[in-house]
Amino acid sequence: QVHLVESGGGLVQPGGSLSLTCAASGDIGSISAMGWYRQAPGKQRELVAAVTEGGKTNSADSVKGRFAISRDDAEGTVSLQMHNLKPEDTAVYYCNLRGYNTRSYTSWGQGTQVTVSS
Repeated sequence: QVHLVESGGGLVQPGGSLSLTCAASGDIGSISAMGWYRQAPGKQRELVAAVTEGGKTNSADSVKGRFAISRDDAEGTVSLQMHNLKPEDTAVYYCNLRGYNTRSYTSWGQGTQVTVSS
Protein backbone atom coordinates (compact mmCIF):
# COMPACT_ATOMS: atom_id res chain seq x y z
CA GLN A 1 0.00 0.00 0.00
CA VAL A 2 1.22 3.50 -0.87
CA HIS A 3 0.72 6.43 1.49
CA LEU A 4 0.96 10.09 0.42
CA VAL A 5 1.48 12.94 2.87
CA GLU A 6 1.08 16.55 1.73
CA SER A 7 2.40 19.66 3.42
CA GLY A 8 2.71 23.37 2.77
CA GLY A 9 -0.80 24.68 2.27
CA GLY A 10 -2.14 27.78 3.97
CA LEU A 11 -3.42 31.31 3.57
CA VAL A 12 -1.64 33.77 1.28
CA GLN A 13 -2.47 37.17 -0.16
CA PRO A 14 -3.01 37.63 -3.90
CA GLY A 15 0.33 37.85 -5.65
CA GLY A 16 2.02 35.78 -2.98
CA SER A 17 3.78 32.43 -3.14
CA LEU A 18 3.40 29.01 -1.54
CA SER A 19 5.12 25.68 -1.88
CA LEU A 20 3.49 22.27 -1.58
CA THR A 21 5.36 19.03 -1.01
CA CYS A 22 4.11 15.46 -1.19
CA ALA A 23 6.05 12.51 0.17
CA ALA A 24 5.24 8.95 -0.81
CA SER A 25 5.96 5.89 1.30
CA GLY A 26 5.19 2.19 1.16
CA ASP A 27 5.39 -0.30 -1.70
CA ILE A 28 5.78 2.35 -4.39
CA GLY A 29 7.42 0.26 -7.11
CA SER A 30 7.91 2.32 -10.26
CA ILE A 31 6.29 5.72 -10.69
CA SER A 32 4.43 6.44 -13.92
CA ALA A 33 3.25 9.90 -12.94
CA MET A 34 3.18 12.05 -9.84
CA GLY A 35 1.56 15.42 -9.49
CA TRP A 36 -1.10 17.68 -8.10
CA TYR A 37 -4.82 18.11 -8.62
CA ARG A 38 -7.11 20.64 -7.00
CA GLN A 39 -10.78 20.95 -6.21
CA ALA A 40 -12.54 24.22 -5.49
CA PRO A 41 -15.95 24.33 -3.79
CA GLY A 42 -18.69 23.31 -6.21
CA LYS A 43 -16.22 22.36 -8.93
CA GLN A 44 -14.75 19.14 -10.25
CA ARG A 45 -11.27 18.04 -9.36
CA GLU A 46 -8.82 19.20 -12.01
CA LEU A 47 -5.20 18.58 -12.92
CA VAL A 48 -2.82 21.32 -11.80
CA ALA A 49 0.49 19.82 -12.88
CA ALA A 50 2.14 16.43 -13.11
CA VAL A 51 5.45 14.88 -14.08
CA THR A 52 5.00 11.77 -16.21
CA GLU A 53 7.38 9.09 -17.47
CA GLY A 54 10.51 10.47 -19.00
CA GLY A 55 10.22 13.66 -16.99
CA LYS A 56 7.53 15.20 -19.20
CA THR A 57 5.51 17.89 -17.46
CA ASN A 58 1.81 18.52 -17.97
CA SER A 59 0.11 21.54 -16.45
CA ALA A 60 -3.16 23.41 -16.65
CA ASP A 61 -3.16 26.49 -18.87
CA SER A 62 -4.34 28.55 -15.91
CA VAL A 63 -1.13 27.95 -13.97
CA LYS A 64 1.47 28.00 -16.74
CA GLY A 65 4.13 30.60 -16.06
CA ARG A 66 3.15 30.79 -12.39
CA PHE A 67 3.49 27.23 -11.00
CA ALA A 68 6.47 24.92 -11.29
CA ILE A 69 6.50 21.22 -10.48
CA SER A 70 9.46 19.01 -9.64
CA ARG A 71 9.73 15.34 -8.82
CA ASP A 72 12.44 13.37 -7.02
CA ASP A 73 11.96 9.64 -7.54
CA ALA A 74 14.86 8.73 -5.26
CA GLU A 75 13.12 10.54 -2.40
CA GLY A 76 9.59 9.70 -3.53
CA THR A 77 8.56 13.35 -3.46
CA VAL A 78 6.87 15.86 -5.70
CA SER A 79 6.83 19.60 -5.04
CA LEU A 80 4.75 22.43 -6.44
CA GLN A 81 6.10 25.96 -6.34
CA MET A 82 3.24 28.44 -6.73
CA HIS A 83 3.86 32.10 -7.52
CA ASN A 84 1.65 35.09 -8.28
CA LEU A 85 -1.25 33.32 -6.64
CA LYS A 86 -4.77 34.46 -7.49
CA PRO A 87 -8.06 34.10 -5.58
CA GLU A 88 -9.17 31.57 -8.20
CA ASP A 89 -6.31 29.31 -7.13
CA THR A 90 -8.14 28.76 -3.84
CA ALA A 91 -8.88 25.04 -3.53
CA VAL A 92 -7.97 21.84 -1.78
CA TYR A 93 -4.84 20.52 -3.44
CA TYR A 94 -4.39 16.75 -3.70
CA CYS A 95 -1.22 14.82 -4.40
CA ASN A 96 -1.61 11.99 -6.92
CA LEU A 97 0.67 9.09 -7.74
CA ARG A 98 0.22 6.52 -10.51
CA GLY A 99 2.60 3.63 -10.28
CA TYR A 100 3.21 -0.04 -10.85
CA ASN A 101 4.12 -2.70 -8.30
CA THR A 102 2.95 -6.13 -9.56
CA ARG A 103 -0.08 -4.19 -10.83
CA SER A 104 -0.99 -0.64 -11.74
CA TYR A 105 -2.38 1.56 -8.99
CA THR A 106 -3.38 5.14 -8.22
CA SER A 107 -2.99 6.77 -4.82
CA TRP A 108 -4.29 10.08 -3.47
CA GLY A 109 -3.21 12.23 -0.57
CA GLN A 110 -5.63 13.56 1.99
CA GLY A 111 -5.51 17.09 0.54
CA THR A 112 -4.18 20.41 1.76
CA GLN A 113 -6.07 23.69 1.70
CA VAL A 114 -4.70 26.66 -0.24
CA THR A 115 -6.55 29.94 0.28
CA VAL A 116 -5.68 33.08 -1.63
CA SER A 117 -7.36 36.09 -0.07
CA SER A 118 -6.64 39.60 1.10
